[in-house]
Amino acid sequence: MSMQDFSPLFALLEQSRKTVAFTGAGVSTLSGIPDFRGPHGVFSQRWQDWSVEELHNIEVFEAHPEAFYGYAKNAWYAFDTLPVNIVHQVLAEMEQQGLLAAVYTQNIDMLHQKAGSRRVEELHGTMAAHHCLQCNRSFPYAEIKTLVLQDQVPRCPQCQGLIKPDVVFFGENLDAGMLQRAQRDFSSAELTLVLGSSLTVEPAASLPRLTLQNHGRLVIVNGQPTPLDQQAALSYDDLEVVFKALQTWLDDPGRTAGRPRPAL
Repeated sequence: MSMQDFSPLFALLEQSRKTVAFTGAGVSTLSGIPDFRGPHGVFSQRWQDWSVEELHNIEVFEAHPEAFYGYAKNAWYAFDTLPVNIVHQVLAEMEQQGLLAAVYTQNIDMLHQKAGSRRVEELHGTMAAHHCLQCNRSFPYAEIKTLVLQDQVPRCPQCQGLIKPDVVFFGENLDAGMLQRAQRDFSSAELTLVLGSSLTVEPAASLPRLTLQNHGRLVIVNGQPTPLDQQAALSYDDLEVVFKALQTWLDDPGRTAGRPRPAL
């Protein structure tokens, strides 16, 4: 595709007074992280006697933390070694140029922040912090990673309670305050970019629909169909191709420079 083929996308971005991005597992796969629900995704795998999907259940975690941390040692605790990709980089640049108000992500890998995005809302939680399930004391990723790499189940030094990543496991609710912010942002967005998500995991997947309900527009970039494809203003299937074009557009000295960051 030529740059001319992406002119409608560039025009939508220039015209929008508030744009938000919604990112899913398809963004992380470009950095080498397998998706969860694909044919060869994480949830189709097993670790010792457990399905990986079972290990993401809060009841299983509390009863068998050694199984979760044994699996996560070479998965979740390798996130900080992975490179950011072109999607992370371009979204950070769009924010800097005033073209993007926020990134809402279903991913827990911390790569949007690593790329330089400042307003990142992590719908399913984050690996950046952990907390004790007994006294609620907080612990940083690096401290817990050190223990996990030594094959230890992290325990609170204060009360010996089990330490858990600040990630939403099956059986847990999403953060209510964050969901309220999301509802406000997607309802007031003139443009929402759905990137690398098939929009199947609720309640997060319903957020882009709020943009449509309030007369905003959707751009969807995903390798598989989504329930909102027919309602999208534009739809593409290759994140790398689209974001290489966006990078070229952002770097064009002849393009109008960015605007002030939208007030949220």
